[in-house]
Amino acid sequence: MRKLSALIFTIYRIGLSAQASCEPPLRAFEPGESLSFNVTYNWGLVWLESAHAKFSAKRDVLNGKPCFHFKGEGSTYSGYDWFFRVRDLFESWVDTATMRPVKFTASISEGSKHDKHTYLFDDRQNKAYTVITRGRKSPEVDTIQQGKCTIDVLSAIYHARSFDFSRCRVNDTIGMSLLIDGKVYSIYVRYLGREQYRSERSGTWRCVKFSPLLVEGSIFKKGEGMKVWVSDDRNRLPLYIETPIIVGSIKVSLDSYSALRFPEDARIGEASR
Repeated sequence: MRKLSALIFTIYRIGLSAQASCEPPLRAFEPGESLSFNVTYNWGLVWLESAHAKFSAKRDVLNGKPCFHFKGEGSTYSGYDWFFRVRDLFESWVDTATMRPVKFTASISEGSKHDKHTYLFDDRQNKAYTVITRGRKSPEVDTIQQGKCTIDVLSAIYHARSFDFSRCRVNDTIGMSLLIDGKVYSIYVRYLGREQYRSERSGTWRCVKFSPLLVEGSIFKKGEGMKVWVSDDRNRLPLYIETPIIVGSIKVSLDSYSALRFPEDARIGEASR
């Protein structure tokens, strides 16, 4: 669910201009944070809660380097596997000092697609070393020339949460360079303003709304169709996402969360249940 990862997280171009540093101005998460989401699929007049996703962050050490270890998991409920089975696992190790990715892995099982990805980032050489196995084919080994601030799709989610929108005007964009499927893409997040979002599960929140530019894959359509609502506080908690997909559309709603870094200052109403 590389798409979740587009949960979710995908993002770049110009507008507000890229950050002066590769490190985002705010770290919105705390090691130990866990986020769970329900995914509802729409096909015509039918809405089905058919999948779930979970994202977590913890401290780790990789090759002697202190890292944040991000994990993103997404899967359809077994009762809907007949329609389109998804079992995805994404992991990213990010340097705690610079927020630069060190290693990224993905195990992608979506319908008939069964791919495995491993990316190693070498910032000194501005290169990434990739190994991609597609189904039963032989591994594709490559060396990619990356930009100074190129990141992987999972760490992009945590970067997007950490953007500073305080000086943005509606339709401003914030850029990012993304390595996905063995290629580097220039994408962006478009700021859409502030508004309230209400959820029966989590209550009413002041939100920042934005739209990431998506790279087309086996599920998502290319473009700015995805809309994301995050809490308008320092946690930038992802509350709700809606997006068209290749067939139909989906809604992703925050179901539960724990170990936030900051107080929930954007919550202005309690849940109704």
